[in-house]
Amino acid sequence: MNTHVEIKNLTHRFGGLQALTDLNLSLQQGEIAGLIGPNGAGKTTVFNLVSGFYVPSEGHIIVAGERINAKKPHEIAAMKIGRTFQNIRLWSEMTVLDNIRISQHYRLGYTAADVFFHTKRYKTREAAITRTAQDLLEVFKLADLAEEYPKNLPYGIQRRVEIVRALALEPSLLMLDEPAAGLSTMDTIELIDYIQWIHETFNLTIWMIEHQMEVIMTLCQRITVIDFGREIAWGTPEEIRTNPEVIKAYLGDGAI
Repeated sequence: MNTHVEIKNLTHRFGGLQALTDLNLSLQQGEIAGLIGPNGAGKTTVFNLVSGFYVPSEGHIIVAGERINAKKPHEIAAMKIGRTFQNIRLWSEMTVLDNIRISQHYRLGYTAADVFFHTKRYKTREAAITRTAQDLLEVFKLADLAEEYPKNLPYGIQRRVEIVRALALEPSLLMLDEPAAGLSTMDTIELIDYIQWIHETFNLTIWMIEHQMEVIMTLCQRITVIDFGREIAWGTPEEIRTNPEVIKAYLGDGAI
């Protein structure tokens, strides 16, 4: 199995605060991998570094054999890397359809002049992007909600729309930042099935941060655990479940 993502000696500082220290990890092509740790461990910082929102202080991030340290978020999106966020970031004043459409902005392929004059290139590309968005909503059984506004939808459905928006990039790597956050027990069970179906149907690598252990332990083949910006454990769900360092990090010294 080919290495999809490789992180080497990744260190990041916010002023005098060291958020990550010499982090090393890798993701294999086609797997579902987890990144877990207590609150403040540095998990979302890792995702923000990989997706271009931060530039690493030190170390290397390599995706599909290419070093991406200095790339901007739109450049990384163009590399077929999609992500969701811990706090849902849908455009609430735009329809569901337009939320999916706008995620494809990086491949519009027309100029401001094309927009002004409504050229054939503009019309062709807009039609293609709309078809892609409509097809995705159909596949994910959200077509009836195309003209709805996300703010009017149940929280669980908003989560699904955000995942579909990330999938509109046709990613080879999908990064999910706490996809079960705020979901009910029933919605969480459905989310597990949903992510499994996406993985099997779209044949992509999925990397997820999640606090709900049922989600992580059910879905992930390998899990990395970090605490205070450092890796403390790595392995299969069963290895992580019984690791004394992981138990200590989550439950404190008295737990072991």
